[in-house]
Amino acid sequence: MMSGHDEEADDIRHPEEHIAPVPRISVQAYCETEKTLAAITAAGEDRRLAKAHLTAKDGGLAAAIEAYETMPTPNVIVIESDGTRDILEGLDDLAGVCDPGTRVVVIGNPNDTAPYRELVRRGVNDYVVGPVETIDVVRSICSLFSASEAIITGRVIAVVGAKGGVGSSTVAHNVAWTIARDLSLDSVVIDLDLAFGTAGLDYNQDPLQGIANAVLSQDRPDTALLERLLAKCTDRLSLLAAPATLDRVYDFGAEAFDAVFDTLRMTTPCIVLDVPHQWSAWTRRALVSADDILIVAEPDLANLRNTKNMLGVLKAARPNDRPPLYCINQVGMHKRQEIEVKAFAKTMESQPIAVIPFDSKLFSTAANNGQMIAEISKSHRITETFQDIANRLAGRGEVRKPKRSLLGPLLKKLKARTARRESAPHRKAS
Repeated sequence: MMSGHDEEADDIRHPEEHIAPVPRISVQAYCETEKTLAAITAAGEDRRLAKAHLTAKDGGLAAAIEAYETMPTPNVIVIESDGTRDILEGLDDLAGVCDPGTRVVVIGNPNDTAPYRELVRRGVNDYVVGPVETIDVVRSICSLFSASEAIITGRVIAVVGAKGGVGSSTVAHNVAWTIARDLSLDSVVIDLDLAFGTAGLDYNQDPLQGIANAVLSQDRPDTALLERLLAKCTDRLSLLAAPATLDRVYDFGAEAFDAVFDTLRMTTPCIVLDVPHQWSAWTRRALVSADDILIVAEPDLANLRNTKNMLGVLKAARPNDRPPLYCINQVGMHKRQEIEVKAFAKTMESQPIAVIPFDSKLFSTAANNGQMIAEISKSHRITETFQDIANRLAGRGEVRKPKRSLLGPLLKKLKARTARRESAPHRKAS
């Protein structure tokens, strides 16, 4: 993809930005400055470049030309220009030693005078004005593949509980249903609690096959296999259900689910992971690799501690991503001593994206009927809360509710008074 970047856009990463990961590729960078070398080295640790083999060296354009005279070129070459050499002349020399199909990213210098169209003519796939940050490098390399391969690169949303029994599965299922219905995005829910998963019950589905068949398959799961395993919940929502049986123990390695997630990314715009409350190699990897994370917590001390710990670990593992989000569920339970939302947020040093009140009748009715909250009560405030969460996690931003007019209460009173006056003669006449 031939695309330049606006300098202001490069300086500020939009919080809702979605950058899809790259396939297995090789990337070699030739840098002129220590700052760029450090940024590219750090980019190699980013989750979206986890499958890339990235190396960064000094020497810039001259070192790249010398190196590729005697060895094949990688999938992607990143070149930094320091502005001291005619970049067009250097790119002509590089083209003479490049293999067909190699993609080139140039990190330019403000002193470069070459027009962008001339860079494109010489095969440059992306041009970024330096100095660059780590996220600029990640964005540039990933955009080469997400845009040029003409495939859908689905957004993965992971929902996990800070503690068992906090209702994270209910939140995940309702949010996925809302994304599919209200945002019109084709979505898949993957129930990763293979022994005790409830997605099949919540969606009133009883599929014979599901996620276990995909992850335990001896062959790498492809699109055709996953299509057969998906249960259709609505026109836009499908489910990879958990077997929810105890006839075997489900122990997995860290990368057990990677092939399933990667395959679904190619065909599905939104994938919601219902992650069980456990800390293992594969659950940690599923969370770290997701595009967005939602932690569901209740307002008590154990949830406070666990949420704080999870936010700290996940932020550190994803330095170039939006921080994980959290919501507080089941607030206002009768006779329960709770930590106030304000105090909870102060400890987290961030506000929850939602506070969901405790409503045992509403949620138990939905669970027992195999329905979503919106199907039970379309206008309930909890339905609106799930809509807000869905918008945030799907990258649509916060839903801004219209401000109440200061004249609203006064106008309401005047209308009521007028209505009483109009009805007074009728009452006297009767």
